[in-house]
Amino acid sequence: MQWSFGNSFSGGPDLTAPLVTDRPDFTEAASTIGRGVAQLEIGYTYAYDNGGTVTKSNSYPEPLLRYGIFAEWLELRVGWNYADEEVGLVKNSGSEDLYLGFKIGLTPQEGILPEMAIIPQMTVPTGASVFTGNEVLAGLNWIYSWELTDFISTAGSTQFNRAIDDVSNDAFTEWAQSWTIAYTLTDCVGAYTEWYAFIPHSADTNVAEHYFNGGFTYLVHNDMQFDIRAGVGLNDAATDYFLGTGLSMRFH
Repeated sequence: MQWSFGNSFSGGPDLTAPLVTDRPDFTEAASTIGRGVAQLEIGYTYAYDNGGTVTKSNSYPEPLLRYGIFAEWLELRVGWNYADEEVGLVKNSGSEDLYLGFKIGLTPQEGILPEMAIIPQMTVPTGASVFTGNEVLAGLNWIYSWELTDFISTAGSTQFNRAIDDVSNDAFTEWAQSWTIAYTLTDCVGAYTEWYAFIPHSADTNVAEHYFNGGFTYLVHNDMQFDIRAGVGLNDAATDYFLGTGLSMRFH
């Protein structure tokens, strides 16, 4: 689709241009990767929280496989992860639930009207007993972005997902909102700053968590990008801080 005026639609992504990734920020890209194109994004995250009991966790390899199917505006998304967590003296490790989704490109940017996409998504209960939701948890993510100048762009996302309360194990709806600003520093180096929050609705014990994070990307070549990031929790319920790094590769 495209907006009712203008002719900016080019028929698909430019594969001679640098890849556009969904990491390292929380906000996904509003673009799709293109039919027949595969993109693998992997990473590692360390997180620390002292909410009375010290919690340390390692998350890896955080793979997200994106593959363009049927049309330039549609991609299949498959994600999986392994985690180990230390809560006080208790240690747990194992795989997390499998993530499945489709990104559907809606519109290109046209003036002040944003580039947009939606992602119907879900996790399925395939993970270890300590990390699984024990049921299918479905949701929807709406992404919108603007390229303002050659130096700066901005984007946001609004999503809701079915989630499980940490204490009661009852289901509730968790909203998530984000806003990110990206900076092009050189042809190879980029940076971003971002706020995002998880906002539970009708949860028994879960409360809102707010975060601020930022990082840098380095374009090795048009089909490979390295990233680093760090973030802090902005309220008591949020994790105190996290650090991470990752690599994204495009195949076409």
